[in-house]
Amino acid sequence: MKDQILLNLDNPGQLEKLYRTDKPSFKRAFQTLYPELQDNMVASFWNARLNFSSEEISWGGSKELTFVIIASLIAGLIAKIPAMFGINEEFFYSRNIGFIVFPALMAFFVWKNNMHKGNVIVLAGATLAGLVYINLLPDVNTSDTLVLACIHLALFLWSLLGFAFVGDRSNVSEKRLGFLKYNGDLVVMTGLILIAGGILTAITINLFLLIGIKIDEFYFQNIGVFGLAAAPIVGTYLTQTNPQLVGKVSPVIARIFSPLVLVMLLVYLVAMVYSGKDPYNDREFLLIFNALLVGVMAIIFFSVAETSGSHKSRAEVWVIFLLSVVTIVVNGIALSAILFRISEWGITPNRAAVLGGNVLILINLLLVAIQIYKVITGKKDVMEVGKTIGSYLPVYFIWTIIVAFIFPLIFGFK
Repeated sequence: MKDQILLNLDNPGQLEKLYRTDKPSFKRAFQTLYPELQDNMVASFWNARLNFSSEEISWGGSKELTFVIIASLIAGLIAKIPAMFGINEEFFYSRNIGFIVFPALMAFFVWKNNMHKGNVIVLAGATLAGLVYINLLPDVNTSDTLVLACIHLALFLWSLLGFAFVGDRSNVSEKRLGFLKYNGDLVVMTGLILIAGGILTAITINLFLLIGIKIDEFYFQNIGVFGLAAAPIVGTYLTQTNPQLVGKVSPVIARIFSPLVLVMLLVYLVAMVYSGKDPYNDREFLLIFNALLVGVMAIIFFSVAETSGSHKSRAEVWVIFLLSVVTIVVNGIALSAILFRISEWGITPNRAAVLGGNVLILINLLLVAIQIYKVITGKKDVMEVGKTIGSYLPVYFIWTIIVAFIFPLIFGFK
């Protein structure tokens, strides 16, 4: 995208076409280039245009609003299926929680990106296959492969959402990075919506309680369920129609939490040594250790995704680099603990899944750390780190397919 912008800087029509083809990627690429083009009048005009933010909130067109309302109602009705048809709630939600929201979000981006019919059919077919498959798995409460399949099916649906977000366009790596940024923005926006909804719920229930009417059970079983199902759909709609709402908040969060997480991680590793706790003999500690690893890795990717299109100070780059290095150390400890447990007690579905996931994460972190080091030494810019992250995402998608669909067959549904 950067090369195309430079090539067409004196061609306003072509520049406008590039912008309308992929606005987020154009903006990220332009912001990276602008420090070198400040003396160019055309570049100054585009800088003013891209950084103009309206103070008013856009509610989109009537078609978009209608779509969001219908999608929210359908998501709420799906969430109510156990109550309406007398289905066991644990059975339904453990297997189908991802189908409440993800298909609606996929449909939103398929519509917005005007995807080719063939790609839409593949996306719908994969979603339907996942729905049928997970509900046909044997209902064995002690089955580790069932739990793994349920968890990884949700990640599988998240990956399909990524395909819908990217659409049929070119510069796929940049769009994948945009998908990670969208996830960060969605977490912020959905969190705000849920906080506001929680306050409204508390006020409503207590107001009715003052006049002697207890509505909490009815409220949570009906209005609350629809509200929870609608929150990510409404959050997605708001982040896409009003990027300025969280466009400045998310980068600030990333910049504040990256150094804090780095310090916390260093202190935690030292405290772990003194506490005598280790992931080699304590299974629960190993699970928490791996959860910590995934969380920190997500923060690294979120930090890169939020600011890869803007100028980053050398200190910020160093923080992300050091965080990557420390996370690689944490990953190495977790990986050695898993290998130790396998050598001592043999292979199980859980150990195989954790081992594979940790190996993939380690490779990804090494690639990212190498790219960040090249940024520090001036051989690359931050955009290359984002491309590395984006190009690796399909690897995780393949792994979710293996764990969700193949592991139950390999391990005999144990």
